[in-house]
Amino acid sequence: MISTGELRKGAAIELDGELWQILDYHHIKMGRGSAQVRITLRNIKRGQTVERSFQAGSKWPRAQLERRPVQYLFRDDDDFHFMETESYEQFQLRADQLDDAVNYLKEGMTLDRTSYQGETIGVELPVTVDLVVEETEPGFAGDTQTGARKPARTETGLVVQVPIFVNEGDTIRVDTRTGEYQTRV
Repeated sequence: MISTGELRKGAAIELDGELWQILDYHHIKMGRGSAQVRITLRNIKRGQTVERSFQAGSKWPRAQLERRPVQYLFRDDDDFHFMETESYEQFQLRADQLDDAVNYLKEGMTLDRTSYQGETIGVELPVTVDLVVEETEPGFAGDTQTGARKPARTETGLVVQVPIFVNEGDTIRVDTRTGEYQTRV
């Protein structure tokens, strides 16, 4: 069981017979009433996002998710092919099952397959991914504005705001949680 005092972003809970992931939560203390918790939840199977309020002290069953290492192989239109690293079993997921993860997948990378009651619900990316910049505007001498940014399209099609000194062909590190530029590699 997970209570309102043990909430963590990314945790999975069972609510109303469905599997939900906690995206955000806020503890709210009313003037005269009891404390409440407002939680933003995402339905893991359908992708639906809702915001619900609960009384402080509420408890829910913690979802038992199974994680296994897999390797991303290749993309075929909207199908993404993976292989389990232990059994060499291959499987595929559709782009709508992967959500934003499609922007970070590179052939040969290792990530975690997340399953619930034997059914694959998605993949868990590493915190950062190194991507090659394929297209960006050149930075010019004299562009010295502090914090100046420009858009750059990476090898996976992801567009990231990068500092002006980043050029085409550079490898950059991107945070998969926020989609933001971290550093040049």
